[in-house]
Amino acid sequence: MTLILTRSDIVTLLKDAGEDVEAAVEQCHLDLALGRAVLPPPPAMPLPGSDGTFLAMAAASAPAGLATVKLLADLPANRERGLPVQRSAVLAVSAETGACQALLDGAEVTRARTAAATAVATRALAREDARTLGLIGTGPLARAHARALLPGRAYERVVLWGRTPARSQELADWIRTELATDATVTTGPRAVVEASDVLCTLTPSREPLVLGSWLSPGQHINAVGAPPRPDHREIDTEGVVRSRVVVDAYTTARAKSGEVLIPLAEGAVTEDDFRCELGAVLAGLEPGRTSDSDITLFNSVGVGLQDLALARLLIDLAHARGVGTRIELSS
Repeated sequence: MTLILTRSDIVTLLKDAGEDVEAAVEQCHLDLALGRAVLPPPPAMPLPGSDGTFLAMAAASAPAGLATVKLLADLPANRERGLPVQRSAVLAVSAETGACQALLDGAEVTRARTAAATAVATRALAREDARTLGLIGTGPLARAHARALLPGRAYERVVLWGRTPARSQELADWIRTELATDATVTTGPRAVVEASDVLCTLTPSREPLVLGSWLSPGQHINAVGAPPRPDHREIDTEGVVRSRVVVDAYTTARAKSGEVLIPLAEGAVTEDDFRCELGAVLAGLEPGRTSDSDITLFNSVGVGLQDLALARLLIDLAHARGVGTRIELSS
C-alpha cells in the first residue's frame, strides 16, 4: 500500500515533533559524510518561454531504507496569480524492493527540514554565548525558524525586519506570545545584522540584503532564503569572503547557490573556500568554528536528503498514529 500524506496530515504529524525533526536532519547529514547516503546534484529544468524552473531533488539512504525524489517547481509568475512561488511533492520508494511507500505534499516538509537544518548548523557553528537572534524576512519560513531555534536555547531577544511593517509586527507579537522571548522590529536589515549574534536571512532576494561590512567578529549567519538559482543571493561578496563558509552539500552549492557562485565568478573565492559540508563538521572530519572571532556562514541551499529524512520520520509517525490515506497504487 502507498501512503498519501496531505499538507494538513503533515502539519498534524509535525506538531510537537521539533526535536525529532532536528535529530533526523542531523543524522542524514552525518550519513552523507560517512558514506551511508547518496545525494546527486539536482538537475535544473528551465521551462522554455518562462521564468519557471523545475528541480528534481533525489537522494537515497541505506539507514533510512528509502530513495526519494522531490519535484520542486519554482514559478515566479505565481506571485501575480496569488499562488505560492514554490510548490513541491515528495515521492518515496523502498530502497530494498522499489515499492512506492509514500507520496507527500512538499510545502511543510520543506519548511520543517529547512528550519531544522538551520538549528543543527547553528548548534554546531555559533558561539555558545550567543544571546540575540536576528531574522531578516517575516514569512512562514521566519516563523518556522523562530520555532526551531528559540525553545530550550539561551537567546534573550529577537530582532527582526521585513518589507511589510504590519507583518513584521505580527511576527514580533507572535514570538513574544507563543515563544516567550522578547522581540523587536528594527528599522532595516543593517540594524538587524549589527544587533545579532546569530543571523538568519529568510527572503527570496535576488540582490544582497546583507553587506559584509556590517558583520562583526564572532557572528554566525544562516543564509537560507534565496531560491536555488545561481543569480540569487542574500549576502554580498564581502560577506562571503569574510566568513568561514559551511555548505549543506558541496555539489548542490556548486550548481545552484548564488551565494558562492557569484563570488567564485568574480575571483573573490576559490572552490576550496566552500567545500566544507555540515555533515563533515558534525562528524568531526572538518573544523567548524575555530575561534570566538570567526564569522561563520551556513549556506543553506536545501537538499533532497533532508526531504528523505523527513519522509522517513513522517511515514513512521503516520503508521504509528493511523494518519493519512492508503491506496493500492500498483493495482
